[in-house]
Amino acid sequence: MPQVELDYARRPDGTLHVALGGNWKLASLIPAPVGVLQEIEKLPRPQKVVLQTSVLAGWDSGLLTFLLAVLSRCEQLGVEVDRHGLPEGVRQLLALATAVPARPRRSSRQAHFLDRVGDGAIHWWNGCRDTLAFVGDAFLSLLRFFSGRARFRWSDFLRALQDCGARSLGIVVLINFLVGIILAFVGAIELRNFGAQIYVSHLVGIGMLRDIAPIMTGIIVTGRTGASFAAELATMEANQEIDALKTLGIPPMDFLVLPRLLALTLMMPLLCLYADLMGIIGGLVVSVSMLGISPTQYLEETKHAVGLNQLFLGLFMSLVFGVLVALTGCMRGIRSGRSASGVGEATTSAVVTGIVNIVVATAIITLISYVLGI
Repeated sequence: MPQVELDYARRPDGTLHVALGGNWKLASLIPAPVGVLQEIEKLPRPQKVVLQTSVLAGWDSGLLTFLLAVLSRCEQLGVEVDRHGLPEGVRQLLALATAVPARPRRSSRQAHFLDRVGDGAIHWWNGCRDTLAFVGDAFLSLLRFFSGRARFRWSDFLRALQDCGARSLGIVVLINFLVGIILAFVGAIELRNFGAQIYVSHLVGIGMLRDIAPIMTGIIVTGRTGASFAAELATMEANQEIDALKTLGIPPMDFLVLPRLLALTLMMPLLCLYADLMGIIGGLVVSVSMLGISPTQYLEETKHAVGLNQLFLGLFMSLVFGVLVALTGCMRGIRSGRSASGVGEATTSAVVTGIVNIVVATAIITLISYVLGI
């Protein structure tokens, strides 16, 4: 097997001729390009480097590595390289290897404050635009559903209905029962100082029906169902399943978002009803065990304290929360990107954004109800 041959000579005109011969393969002892690089860097610098491989017996990636080092240094020094003496295959591979420039390194200097403010404003504007576009697409999908032209599987709707309703009932019941106990316990400590223990039922009943039960149910569903929607759709986006639906002519908004939106919107008021009941029962437990109030008296006072307006206001809030949680989870999932890390980011963003939306919606609805005298 012929050995590796490397020869380089400087011509009077300043041109450096590099002759490569023998078997340039990784199994052979390939020389380092240090000698050639030193010749290139010597003063006066050569005006041109000519690569010759007329006696080359064989080559593989070892030759390419050697030549890439030479070409990289020549590019840094601004020296012209003549590649016509290389085999056609080597020239093509070198062209492919040098076609994509290296990623520029991020500057270690921190960006200016105004630059960060501008980037944040642009990012916020793009997010608002994407959100409005997604909400508009969801509204059009609902119109297609009511007109009978939406394309989705009822089995997906029933599965989402079960996941949003029956499978979420246990945690919703437990949390709201404990919240009712805590609310009654805190109220009992203060009301007992004034001999007004009986008004614990008013505190628990009004508080749970108007605000606490819808909010707690919305937060629980956000962490459970909203995150599930985001993770599922983000995984489909990463696996290009959503692109496959578009290729088949199936609107992803109808096939993926609409069943989840309808299911969560229908189940949230029912979950809120269970939450109201369990919160009142939690207050009943504290009233009977700590305050000596009979169950009948507690329930009678609760009936006098709360009305249908508080009940319907809480159910309306839960309905709004269901729409917000479903839209947030689906939007974060579909807009997650194609990377594996995007699945986790979409899930986290869905939970955080969903909770923030619930708090903001609660403040708006509470203000409107106060102005309307509800």
